[in-house]
Amino acid sequence: MFRFAQPQYLYLLLIVPLMWAIYFYSVYRNRKNMAKYGNPQILQSLAPDVSKYKPGTKFFLQQLALIVMIFIIARPQMGAKIETVKKQGVEIIIALDVSNSMLARDIAPSRLDKAKQMLSKLIDQLDNDKVGLIVFAGDAYTQLPITSDFVSAKMFLSTISPDMVPTQGTAIGRAIALAMNSFTPDQSADKAIIVITDAENHEDDAVQMAKEAAQKGIMVDVIGIGSEQGAPIPIGGNDTNLRKDNQGNVVITKLNAQLGRDIAKAGDGIYISADNTGSALRALTAEVKKMKKSDIESKVYSEYDEQFQGLAWIVLILLLLDIFILDRKNKLMKKVNFFS
Repeated sequence: MFRFAQPQYLYLLLIVPLMWAIYFYSVYRNRKNMAKYGNPQILQSLAPDVSKYKPGTKFFLQQLALIVMIFIIARPQMGAKIETVKKQGVEIIIALDVSNSMLARDIAPSRLDKAKQMLSKLIDQLDNDKVGLIVFAGDAYTQLPITSDFVSAKMFLSTISPDMVPTQGTAIGRAIALAMNSFTPDQSADKAIIVITDAENHEDDAVQMAKEAAQKGIMVDVIGIGSEQGAPIPIGGNDTNLRKDNQGNVVITKLNAQLGRDIAKAGDGIYISADNTGSALRALTAEVKKMKKSDIESKVYSEYDEQFQGLAWIVLILLLLDIFILDRKNKLMKKVNFFS
């Protein structure tokens, strides 16, 4: 694995375009000043041994050496050894409802977008824990296997949409069943399934699956997102184009808070109602912190070798070339005209 030990020094690269701008401006000013004294071609003939291209070549070599030196200062390193380390943490599987009803906007900006924002902030607060991601509608799919790579978790989270699950519906039970099988075999770590849904379940017995999870020592928390008054479902992000039933009536989707509470109770977890405030995130974060942390294994690069040596040789060669390239023309080449 490659990294820079001190990447903040890479900001010094911003100096390079500034120096190029100054260089081109100085060339422009010199030409303008030369023109004041006479025809530039006549003046050039007065100094026939002065090379037209070597000053630019020398400047290019100097800039290249500067860039490589900045890379050296940032300390490039290569991971040399993978080591399994143990950290104190918990395991969490997030099951996110991506059915069409999650596009309703009774929670701003929408139920699904609110859920993604909340989960992103939750992931930011995780430390040495592991997290996995499942999406579900009429069926459930693993979006991200359980991992301690929070960067990947947030990346996958940002791409979630209802188009990911072709079968519509809200199969909460299948999502819980899939989540139960997604944890590591480690029996010492506390495990939790966080279901985020509007709980319009039409597919299976989610309460029974939550009971089975609790029997295996896996807590099931439910975040109910939406309002019990309900809201229409926009199509294609257009509030004027709303989903309708077979009779042409606008479909109103409502939060089934009671089912959410029943699932959480059966899963020995808590039910949290999400609204337009941050109270749901605070309650969820507090619940995660209550979980018993245990040793979780993860593989990391424990040793890094410095890789500056090769770059230092490049800098030395560039500077030597710069020293030996003189401003005057080469005696062997000055009579050669490639454009005649």
